[in-house]
Amino acid sequence: MRIVLVAVALAALAGPLAAEPAINEGALVLDRYLTRSTAQRDHLKGTVAQVNIEAEVPRLNKKGRLSALRHISSLGRLTYDVLRFEGDNSVRNHVIARYLAAEVNETGERSIGVTPENYKFSYKGRREFDGRAAYLFELKPRAKRKGLFKGTLWIDAETCLPVREAGRLVKNPSVFIKRVEFTRDYRIQDGRAMVARLETTVQTRIAGPAYMKVHYTTPRLEAAAEAAADNQE
Repeated sequence: MRIVLVAVALAALAGPLAAEPAINEGALVLDRYLTRSTAQRDHLKGTVAQVNIEAEVPRLNKKGRLSALRHISSLGRLTYDVLRFEGDNSVRNHVIARYLAAEVNETGERSIGVTPENYKFSYKGRREFDGRAAYLFELKPRAKRKGLFKGTLWIDAETCLPVREAGRLVKNPSVFIKRVEFTRDYRIQDGRAMVARLETTVQTRIAGPAYMKVHYTTPRLEAAAEAAADNQE
């Protein structure tokens, strides 16, 4: 595998013959990304992380902030425990709560992972992302199904783990919503990619745009988090 990667890298530097190596490079990157994604698929099971959510509906001049614990059981079941909320209750009930419910429901749906079963990948070449080398792919969903999106995938060049997914949902979750666009950023830590931040813009038919930002702390094993909490008491 190392010999193949070296050969691709040398060919890419050749100049006039760059087109064919670029195709090979894209296939190799995608293969490694899928391998890494499969290997870490279950690493979040049995963990807990804190999430901090800010939501705003500018046309109505309403805002809200919520903090919660995000639990993923050993079987992959997702639940939330709300810690605190401040702001307008309509934002809590109609923006934040609906987002949390949709995420919980998606865990019981057919897989919506970024895989060849769900998407067509089009390699767009090497780019720079947040000061690091990355590979850019364009994604087109194979079906108009809830949870899938049309957009882009950024893959870290060193680890072949995702650093950003961005785009527009191809199926709106409600007739009252015209469009949902999002950007999801990952942090790479200990050889794993974990969601660090999510920004979403929801274009509603009645209240105009609604904006939401979600920040995630690093997940911890549930038992370790409970032990740390006990030590603080």
